[in-house]
Amino acid sequence: MVYNKDNPLRVMTLCSGYDSQCMALNRVKTLFPDFDYDLVAWCEIDPYAVQAHNAVFPQYADRNLGDLTKIDWDNAPACDLITWSTPCQSISSAGLQHGLAEGSGTRSSLAFNAVKAITTLKPRYALMENVKALVSKKFMPDFKRLQDYLSEAGYTNYWKVVNATQCGVPQNRERVFMVSILGDHQPYRFPDPEPLTRCLGDVLDDDVDESYFLSQDKVDRVIAHCERKLAEGCGFSTNFTPPAGYRER
Repeated sequence: MVYNKDNPLRVMTLCSGYDSQCMALNRVKTLFPDFDYDLVAWCEIDPYAVQAHNAVFPQYADRNLGDLTKIDWDNAPACDLITWSTPCQSISSAGLQHGLAEGSGTRSSLAFNAVKAITTLKPRYALMENVKALVSKKFMPDFKRLQDYLSEAGYTNYWKVVNATQCGVPQNRERVFMVSILGDHQPYRFPDPEPLTRCLGDVLDDDVDESYFLSQDKVDRVIAHCERKLAEGCGFSTNFTPPAGYRER
């Protein structure tokens, strides 16, 4: 299928935030002028995230479906791609790790609501992003269950942990991505890592107003939180380094 201005890719984003997914698609449009997409629906309830989304994409303000748990997917718009970056707080090593078990009611269990949307609407493609802890020993059974639901609906799932440093971004940020494709298709292969040519010092402003600096009280609270997580032994780690230290390549 070719997606262009006459046949735009119909996109739905779940737990949209300010929709960095559509920001990425806008970059694709600049690289491939014939490509186009249409955000047929998005899903967000956090008032600040909704405000940010409407500021960035005002043309889609009236397409917010609202609460992911209350949507009638049988009457939702048809789409070609669903993205689902569901909440990570309940599985992140920096959180309480209450998990994402189906029906548990945790924020991270919204992943199962997202899969319900996918298996009902049957888009050709689905794209998931979440923290690396999702594929840890503790939460892998739930991740496998999510994959099983998609497989039973006819999807083939491809997942990989990708570090932002492998994508040209000077940030050590590991995330798991899963691409799910419906029906017959050529096997998907994740892009090869690209060399990191920039350092943190290359992207930071040299002249920053003091209002953007953390107060000493907040700094102390961040350090105390990190020390508490390290003591818990949940896999959380820190590496505080002055930005100047990243100027060396």
